[in-house]
Amino acid sequence: MSKKSTVPSLDFYQNNSNIKWVVLVASVLISISSIYYTNILVDQLKDRERQQVQLYAKAIEYTANDEGTGDVNFIAQEILFQNNSIPIIQVSDSNKVLSSRNVDVDDTWSEKKRNSFLKQEMQIMRETYEPIKVTLRDPQTGEVFGTQFIYYKNSFLLKQLIAYPYIQLSVIAIFGFIAYLAFNYSKAAEQNRVWVGLAKETAHQLGTPLSSLMAWVEVLRDDPDMKHKGTVEELEKDIQKLRIVTERFSSIGSIPTLKKENIVSLINNVVNYLRPRVSSRVRMEVFTLSENIFANVHAPLFEWVIENLSKNAVDAMGNSGLIAIKVLRGNEGKIFIDISDTGKGIPRSKIDQVFRPGFTTKKRGWGLGLTLAKRIIETYHDGKIFVKSSEENLGTTFRIVLNAA
Repeated sequence: MSKKSTVPSLDFYQNNSNIKWVVLVASVLISISSIYYTNILVDQLKDRERQQVQLYAKAIEYTANDEGTGDVNFIAQEILFQNNSIPIIQVSDSNKVLSSRNVDVDDTWSEKKRNSFLKQEMQIMRETYEPIKVTLRDPQTGEVFGTQFIYYKNSFLLKQLIAYPYIQLSVIAIFGFIAYLAFNYSKAAEQNRVWVGLAKETAHQLGTPLSSLMAWVEVLRDDPDMKHKGTVEELEKDIQKLRIVTERFSSIGSIPTLKKENIVSLINNVVNYLRPRVSSRVRMEVFTLSENIFANVHAPLFEWVIENLSKNAVDAMGNSGLIAIKVLRGNEGKIFIDISDTGKGIPRSKIDQVFRPGFTTKKRGWGLGLTLAKRIIETYHDGKIFVKSSEENLGTTFRIVLNAA
């Protein structure tokens, strides 16, 4: 009885993006809840501070209107002087500053500078809260003989409480971003080790049968019955192709050396190799305004990318259609290579996934071809490769961007 495999499937890794979205949504909900709850506390503290300022205004009104002096000292000590956190400015009805509390005023300032500063603070307070009116009455007749206004703004504690959730979330976001970068770096490093190990082992495994095939070709060449049949020549072409494949895998396992190459010639080499090996109903055409377009590339790896995209195009078209490869010079020393087909296209929802390891539309595909192509172009050649356009049942265009030599 076979045991169930515990090795994670490719679907598991493809679903990692969904897990990231769940974590992101959960984080956003937690953040919103934190801000919402803090805002409730802020509103309660604002109400409390306004009540304190109102009590402060009542105390001033009482001390100004009361005839006796018995309770004045108590009120001054217990109410007026107990406010040591809320910034307050007391002004007359003519906007003359009468007093201030908890406002950072330097004792060395001149009277003019001090009044100017308090006026600015008063303007800020006016924009923050409505001032509280203090009515002055004659204690005997009750007649109103003047008014004053108490301006105030949030205390330092309230400001801290308002800013706290945003500071907290910023710190968490920074640490989360650093952790995300570290995770991605370790993941990329692990993937690089896998790619290098896989490539070197593949090149090593290809070496033994390739040497054996070369020996058998020499045997067949000496056989009189095989002369003038073309079999040996075709075998030599395939052996040469195997050599190129081996070199490609060896190059992936190490940092390749880039050389100035004619891009059009390299693309024509691939097209000429593929034409007799694909369906006769598939047309492959190369379009360019110049036959001499050069870039610094590693020829075997670059040809591999073109071959891979062309083979994918053949599969997408069902062995019937047109593959058009356009080579153009762009601005700022760029070279554009567009590979278009008339195949079934890529659904818009899956365009962002085509370069992910394991993504494939083939029943027996590994989903590594485009991943390798992206690595070759972007990591080794400092270029770009992306889906330029795609429409279902109309075709797809991949664009490669290289730096001109």
